Amino acid sequence: MKNLLYKMFEHKNLSRDEARDVLLNIADGRYNDAQLAAFMTVFLMRSITIDELTGFRDALLERRRPVNMDGVKAIDIVGTGGDGKNTFNISTATCFVVAGSGRKVVKHGNYGASSISGASNVLEQHGVRFTDDTDRLRRSLDICGVSYLHAPFFSPALKSIAPVRKALAVRNFFNMLGPLVNPTLPKHQLLGVYNLKLMRLYNYIAQNEGINCTIVHSLDGYDEISLTSPFKVVGSTEERVYTPGDIKMPMACEADLSGGNTVGEAAAIFDAVLAGNATPAQENCVVANAAFAIRTLEPELSLETAIGEARESIRSGRAAEAFRKFVEINS
Repeated sequence: MKNLLYKMFEHKNLSRDEARDVLLNIADGRYNDAQLAAFMTVFLMRSITIDELTGFRDALLERRRPVNMDGVKAIDIVGTGGDGKNTFNISTATCFVVAGSGRKVVKHGNYGASSISGASNVLEQHGVRFTDDTDRLRRSLDICGVSYLHAPFFSPALKSIAPVRKALAVRNFFNMLGPLVNPTLPKHQLLGVYNLKLMRLYNYIAQNEGINCTIVHSLDGYDEISLTSPFKVVGSTEERVYTPGDIKMPMACEADLSGGNTVGEAAAIFDAVLAGNATPAQENCVVANAAFAIRTLEPELSLETAIGEARESIRSGRAAEAFRKFVEINS
């Protein structure tokens, strides 16, 4: 590690093989916390390269515990995190809205590292117990439309690095990796990123790996469609900047999307969204993200139709019912 740190301190990049090797060593617990913290901090001071990101991904996928979903057409809906906005659990709520519309979601997630409530936090708040049992994961997908893969159960490197990530409490390159290493290797993905450079990196990797990936970024820095500004969408069928007005939704403000100060407060907003009792801004944000997820799976649908189906998933109670069944199966 010392030699790699000196190399990076001299503004040199890692090769793909070097990046792979260092992540394998992290997975094997060969570095101490101080070394890991220094290594992660480098990538806050400079941009990550394609070779580095791909090499890190190679290592995590090599050591992952694979999960076979037998060719089910499913989508992963995930943000990188690290945008510093402390929103409520938008992508997690979006998963159940998409499930309520009759589609399948295989979500890969973790505890929040730089925000109060990550996906695993809000689900655990509801009594969910994470599992690596393939039969239960598949039963959850079949019955309620959502299967949740808690990242540390499937990626040893993510587990070994967790205490350092939590202690640093800032964005790091593991935020970038999480969306790339879903152990089911889904062929469809809605991915939110916190800047445009990362959007280009992910789009390059998605094209190389044959992933039908829609990547979204709100231009004021959110790693999802926040409706607080124009937002960019890049996918296999389009590259466009939208305004909230383009999708017939009003502008929101940052305070509208706050996740509060505790996991309990974030969970209450999450529940309100699925129950149809949230504020218009909270519901619209989730509906917008769900609509683009639906269109990723079914690009022949118009955006207006996809928005209508997402809204109906909430209003009909099907989103809340999908979550109720999910908790019942996974508790």
